Amino acid sequence: MGKTEALKDSILNIPELPGIYKYYDTQNTLLYIGKAKNLKKRVSSYFTKQHFENRKTEVLVSKICRLEFTVVKTEIDALLLENSLIKEFRPRYNIALKDDKSFPVIRVTNERFPKIYAMRNPINDGSDYFGPYSSPHVMHIVLDLVKQIYPIRNCNYVLSKKNIEANKFKVCLEYQIGNCKGACEGFETELEYMESISRIKNILRGNLSEVKNHLKGEMLKASSQLQFEQANRFKYKLDKLINYQGRTTVVSITITNVDVFNISSSNQFAFVNYLKIVNGMIIQSQTIEYRKVLDETDQEVLEMAIFELRERYKSTAKEIIVSHKLELSIEGLKFTNPKAGDRKKLLEISMSNLLHFKKEKLEQYDKLDPELRINRLMNLMQSDLKLKVMPKYIECFDNSNIQGHFPVSACVVFRNGKPSKKEYRIFNIKTVEGPNDFATMEEVITRRYTRLLNENSELPDLVIIDGGKGQLSSAVEAMQRVGVFGKFAVIGIAKRLEELYYPEDALPLYIDKKSETLKIIQQLRDEAHRFGITKHRDLRSKGSLGTELTQINGIGTETAKRLLQVFKSIKNIKSQTFESISTVVGKAKAKVVMDALMKD
Repeated sequence: MGKTEALKDSILNIPELPGIYKYYDTQNTLLYIGKAKNLKKRVSSYFTKQHFENRKTEVLVSKICRLEFTVVKTEIDALLLENSLIKEFRPRYNIALKDDKSFPVIRVTNERFPKIYAMRNPINDGSDYFGPYSSPHVMHIVLDLVKQIYPIRNCNYVLSKKNIEANKFKVCLEYQIGNCKGACEGFETELEYMESISRIKNILRGNLSEVKNHLKGEMLKASSQLQFEQANRFKYKLDKLINYQGRTTVVSITITNVDVFNISSSNQFAFVNYLKIVNGMIIQSQTIEYRKVLDETDQEVLEMAIFELRERYKSTAKEIIVSHKLELSIEGLKFTNPKAGDRKKLLEISMSNLLHFKKEKLEQYDKLDPELRINRLMNLMQSDLKLKVMPKYIECFDNSNIQGHFPVSACVVFRNGKPSKKEYRIFNIKTVEGPNDFATMEEVITRRYTRLLNENSELPDLVIIDGGKGQLSSAVEAMQRVGVFGKFAVIGIAKRLEELYYPEDALPLYIDKKSETLKIIQQLRDEAHRFGITKHRDLRSKGSLGTELTQINGIGTETAKRLLQVFKSIKNIKSQTFESISTVVGKAKAKVVMDALMKD
């Protein structure tokens, strides 16, 4: 495969998400690092242009032999990551792109009645820092928000208890215009002030629920006391908070030097992603692949990868954030398995990159070896659905009727995860009157598996019943009567695709919505519904009237329709007298109908 074809294949697998991309030449030298709101569109643009804005870009593109990308959550995250990587690696074609300015942070000082303001070079003095932010403009949006919701002081007074009690200070203009509550004169207590600081920190961390609940409670309280002006002020603050778009950082600046490891695996492969964090920035992202030999666990593979990648990148981090709890105890190293906060966010970024890499690799393997894809998919479905055997042969049933008229049931067949349309079957319902899905399912299951047993035909590995728990129970009863229950697995699909029911199990099984297993099940149900509806419409278009009635010489669609409207079914018509039928269609046609139906 030539260079151009290889690059095109790589571009096809790039996601349409924010992130950074890196270009390498034939010597594996890093040429360029860029950011993008949409990685796929941005990278594709380099290779679809006929003419470039400048010679530098044209030369760059001519040298590109390989590309890599890292996915982040927002465009601002991409900007921050791009900046940190350029500073770290200084690629040749980025030499004039960025300066060495540090990004601003928001500081909450460590003192009585803390102040909040922006700065660029944090110091280790016990203060809390939030950021970094992508620009002063973004940072000031956040500062303005918190100060509008919770006014705090911006003076440099030393607000000790002694100074306040001695009336050493007087309120200034900031108090008069509502930007401060006058803590310097004791108009606001330290407890009240610190409650505001606590809620401001929650906003800066992105934890908005508690703050919103507080503001809503205060608004309702003021309203109940008929203090409508005060209530309106709280409503204004609540609206401001709801419209706030969240944080703009890559990582908290407090996370200074850590390694992050995440894993995703299948029966045959395991993929491990590594992020290296220095001074609050992601400076390295690497995903490696393992081919399993002895069905190793995720924990075993993760332990191997941690040692291999830390050695490869000469990591000195003392904290390792991992997606799984590990039975490792190494002196001087701390293993963290976070459930929330900034460290959890790092695991989410790691998993996002990991899944894109895994998807790309598995697609490559599927193209090279279709048999490998089938085995992988069947193993995955067996594991996800907790089956005893791989579901290479699946049957799915779905009922179709309109108010009980012209009921049919569809049976579709999948083999190795693909439709086998020549094996599809439609069942015209014979014993059920009216809209009764449970009885319909019992009839169809009985007919289908009685026939397979009588013909000594192959039984499926898995049967899927569309309709949830009720129809599953009806299907199981029919299988028990026929004698096939237990010879294959059977599950029911609730109206919401993520709920799967098993016989004798009251609680449903939930499968990851992104799983290939769920996609196959969805395809099965959609195909059964489509096939059933198509056949159902065919019957209706004939009046189903492609029933026995329209097949009688001399009886047309309108006559058949009148008879069915009055007597509801063929079975009821057969039980009528000549006189009752003749009152509907006349004596001549009544005789034709009676003569034809009595032959049966």
